[in-house]
Amino acid sequence: MPVDPQVQAYLDRVATLNMSPLSSLTPEAARRQVVESLALFEDEEGEGVAYVENRTIPGPAGEIPVRIYTPAGSGPFPLLVFFHGGGWVVCDLDTHDGACRSLANGAGCVVVSVDYRLAPEHTFPAAPEDCYAATEWVAEHAAEIGGDPARLAVGGDSAGGNLAAVVSQIARDQGGPRLVLQVLIFPVTDFTAQNASKRENNEGYDLSVEDMAWFSNHYLNSKQDELNPLASPMLAKDLSGLPPALIITAEYDILRDEGEDYGRRLQEAGVPVTISRYAGMIHGFFGMPKTFAKATVAMNEVTQALRAAFEHV
Repeated sequence: MPVDPQVQAYLDRVATLNMSPLSSLTPEAARRQVVESLALFEDEEGEGVAYVENRTIPGPAGEIPVRIYTPAGSGPFPLLVFFHGGGWVVCDLDTHDGACRSLANGAGCVVVSVDYRLAPEHTFPAAPEDCYAATEWVAEHAAEIGGDPARLAVGGDSAGGNLAAVVSQIARDQGGPRLVLQVLIFPVTDFTAQNASKRENNEGYDLSVEDMAWFSNHYLNSKQDELNPLASPMLAKDLSGLPPALIITAEYDILRDEGEDYGRRLQEAGVPVTISRYAGMIHGFFGMPKTFAKATVAMNEVTQALRAAFEHV
């Protein structure tokens, strides 16, 4: 279908802002620009939740900051470990605060948002190491934060979707924690992918192949890292035994095909998968409910999938 009218209005407004291409910026400048641009479109506070706590937990290279969102009601609650997007270079707990609040309320679960180490200060595999360590900590300390370790899921958007897929593979290979669902929102799954969505959606839709190259050049140490399943989960030889997956993609996103291809590979390996493509949408729409009505639709799909997975333990 054509680009959604709300997307076109957004793209038209972005064009008037004369923002610099990511590839022309330093990581520090890119971080500032992302925060400033988000504030222009999503300037209201997120939903209220019963309790929010900032704390640190042990990680492989020092303390990892996390933000813990607890919904109203009496626990123990199910648990979602959430990894924010941003190409492993930009974004943080604050940029994804609104989404995590909606996830906690909508799914009735404790959400632990992980402020993993960013590149280029900390290159691959720092991010997946932190994210797996945080997932282990949540499973081991579930009672401490009002959670039920038997109902544990992981999720994230874009780079965070990549990290959720990678953590799911590590957890399988390391014998735990057991995960009931992986929520992969327009995930990066294969740094080597050459596909139709990259050709069709490379210009004019907010995320370009050049942007992805900028991210990967900061995140990965070499071209060889592209072949590592901890960076490109699609390249894992065996995808069997992984947790069920919900994969959200956007029609006008260069990452559309690799997300959907990963879902099909999971299905071929016997993993239950739902692949949900949002027509007319672009990369990043999920975290912008004030701008895109379909962001709320997608959030509802995610929270319903989480509730269903938590109920079937």
